[in-house]
Amino acid sequence: MIHAQPSRTALRVALRRASHQLFDAEPLVFRDPLAVKILPAGQWEELSRTPKSRKRPFSAALRAWMVTRARFAEDTLAARHEQGSVLQGPASQGLAAQYLVLGAGLDTFAYRNPYSDVQVFEVDHPATQAWKQECLANADITIPPSMHFVPVDFERDSLVDQLTAAGFRWDTPTVIAWLGVVPYLTSEAFRTTMRALAQCAPGTELVFDYAWPRHLLNEDEQRQRDSISERVAQVGEPFQLFFSEQELANEVAACGWKLCEALGSSDLNARYLSDRSDDLVLRGDSARLARVEHA
Repeated sequence: MIHAQPSRTALRVALRRASHQLFDAEPLVFRDPLAVKILPAGQWEELSRTPKSRKRPFSAALRAWMVTRARFAEDTLAARHEQGSVLQGPASQGLAAQYLVLGAGLDTFAYRNPYSDVQVFEVDHPATQAWKQECLANADITIPPSMHFVPVDFERDSLVDQLTAAGFRWDTPTVIAWLGVVPYLTSEAFRTTMRALAQCAPGTELVFDYAWPRHLLNEDEQRQRDSISERVAQVGEPFQLFFSEQELANEVAACGWKLCEALGSSDLNARYLSDRSDDLVLRGDSARLARVEHA
């Protein structure tokens, strides 16, 4: 992102989540009653273009990707919390009591959190967090006591120190959502963050998206990758990091994590997008979702 400015890609993601609430068929993949409300003023014109995107399969597929990855992250937390609700005593230890959102943007989970025992920590650049807090205030969305802002300028601040100062418990099992960030990182930044997060309690789960290298894509997807790469580079947020599945497994293992799931379009379409009455579907092999666990 451009220094001292809120992330522009965060707004694009928020717009697609909001569009899903308004224009896609039921059942929604990702139901978020605050997705439209939190948007900055003046975004309705952009939202109103969504119906036209039904004639543009790539645009619909990109929206499907945004909502599917959000659903997968929250499903991971829900599964861990459900485990905890049916276990008692020592057997329940190691189940998530914290939800950490890295690169939160305009994510709204913390403001509709259904779990009274789960503390939520949002990490983002100070400029993006200031912008988000303005959006929350303008939308009259209440910030609950279970929500903790963690401003981190990675050029100056320590993620570990900032989380600790915000009350994050390193000895408490956590589910971590790290969406829309990894492809923009350098290899060193990815490894540094993974090693820092490996200080979390055993049993912590981390969900993040990543992208296949260009040479693994077919010609059509290579052209699509080139097009979107050019657009994000123009706003100062270029793609930099790509993994094959084996490369990813090796990288996370070196940082103290185990790769549990690596999901592509066919997996996610089967799980979330089958038998729909609209054209909301994931296409191609470029974008992937990973779930890793800290042993």
